Amino acid sequence: MKKRYAPLARNAVIASLVAGAVATGIVLVGPGRDDGPPLPAPGPAARTVLAEGPGAALSGAELSALIAGQEHRLAGNPGDHLSWAVLGSAYLAQGALLGDRTDFRRAEKALRRSLEALPGEKGNADAQLGMAALANARRDFATARRWAESVRARSPEQWTAYPVLIDAYSGLGSYGAAAKALQTLEELRPRTVQTLMRASQVHRDNGRHEDAEALADEASSRSGGKAERAAALHRLGELAWERGEPKQAAAYFDTALRLEPGHHPSLAGRGRASAALGRTDDALRDYGAAIERAPMPEYALQAGELYESLGMAGEARAHYEKVRRLAAKARKYGVSEELALARYEADHGLAKAAVQRLAQEWKRGHRSAHVSDALGWALYRAGRAQEGLKYLKRATPPGLRSALSLYHQGEIERALGQDGPARRHLREALRLNPYFSPLLVPRAKRAVSVLGNPPPGGPVDVEGEPWTTDEDLPPEDDGAAEDREERPSRRPGGDASGEPRDSGSARPRDGDSRAPREPRHPQESRQAGSPRETHDGEPSGT
Repeated sequence: MKKRYAPLARNAVIASLVAGAVATGIVLVGPGRDDGPPLPAPGPAARTVLAEGPGAALSGAELSALIAGQEHRLAGNPGDHLSWAVLGSAYLAQGALLGDRTDFRRAEKALRRSLEALPGEKGNADAQLGMAALANARRDFATARRWAESVRARSPEQWTAYPVLIDAYSGLGSYGAAAKALQTLEELRPRTVQTLMRASQVHRDNGRHEDAEALADEASSRSGGKAERAAALHRLGELAWERGEPKQAAAYFDTALRLEPGHHPSLAGRGRASAALGRTDDALRDYGAAIERAPMPEYALQAGELYESLGMAGEARAHYEKVRRLAAKARKYGVSEELALARYEADHGLAKAAVQRLAQEWKRGHRSAHVSDALGWALYRAGRAQEGLKYLKRATPPGLRSALSLYHQGEIERALGQDGPARRHLREALRLNPYFSPLLVPRAKRAVSVLGNPPPGGPVDVEGEPWTTDEDLPPEDDGAAEDREERPSRRPGGDASGEPRDSGSARPRDGDSRAPREPRHPQESRQAGSPRETHDGEPSGT
């Protein structure tokens, strides 16, 4: 491990540090140096990364100093499990802040060293929760849930387990379980910034956007540092964007970027808002800066679609190819970018490949609204519209509302001749956010125009005909995952210490539909007349 010598200050009064550690539930246990005094308890920065993981409200400079200090400390105390846990959590936070996935690998090594020094069953909850946060960052939500549930089973009042559980349950689509975990977090840590931000997330996922905004606004006002406030402002910007207010969203992102100039989620968010406002040069510049700062496939995909909407085919192709390269690079560091890659494949590549990728995610238990939406749309694009509609209906419940998902559902219904539902969902998508996609908004408007007004006398068939999905896809979740936290947690299988293993990223193996009234783009035109499904449930000729 590369050593960077910038030790944390050690001249603080040990008694006050210990008091602070006790107040936050962190106690230093483990071997110290035989030839010197006991090591002091972790300082504020260390406590922050242990509590908040990749969402830690620390600047890049603070994280760099913390990492250097922990490495220096461990050079003389290699058996200090808490310092290893702090180092791993700091690397994780730095990787998330800078978009550098190599830090995730460093984080895992440090956290496993911590567990070697003190196994989880003997009280090393900090390292276990660090592993859970790492799994969430890698989008391995099932592994994250197992790590965090093992901590909760032993220590139900360990409040730091609940933010990680909320993220894991949300990634799995277990929104009821996430809401229950939030209730416990609010009892243990009421009105803290960490709790308010998770509450905003849960309320947003359940369709309570006004509550989500109020909570994020309170988090912003309570924030103590620039990085913390920038994260809250970014959340407010995302909520403004989702309700179709790009000007307000851009203002939030602007403020976040004044506080943290390299905040890549706000750079990409401002790029999206600027494109909606017609400031395309600004939008392309922000996307370029976001990709340079944090080369993430989703940023490259958004930029590519903006270039395509502007008729810049060469730039669009370059960014679409970048989606593939960045997803492959992320996979090397255990990070799953299957959702972004499948979205690319469905609209710009091979729809059948998108179905295969997303079916694997579904089988892994990743059944969030985002995965349901992407899988349903990929099935439609692969010529299996009726199957796709089932997953789109799952992605657009009365709670969570997404203009993109509503558009997808409306287009599938239009292809199936369900004009009433199609008209309603396409219009609702445009009402909810008239700017949701530079490529798809014009198509949604044309589709609404083609559908026209409803016939006199009211709709005859609102929901369409019932049907079943192909057996080669996983069955629809029966909701049991949401009740999982009510049952005792089994000790998961894992390494020699008996802890859960972080499985890393997903590694997936590389229709009957009526022709749409109006082709949406070249691949749809080709697929609209695709052959009916063969006996094995796969579309022939795909």
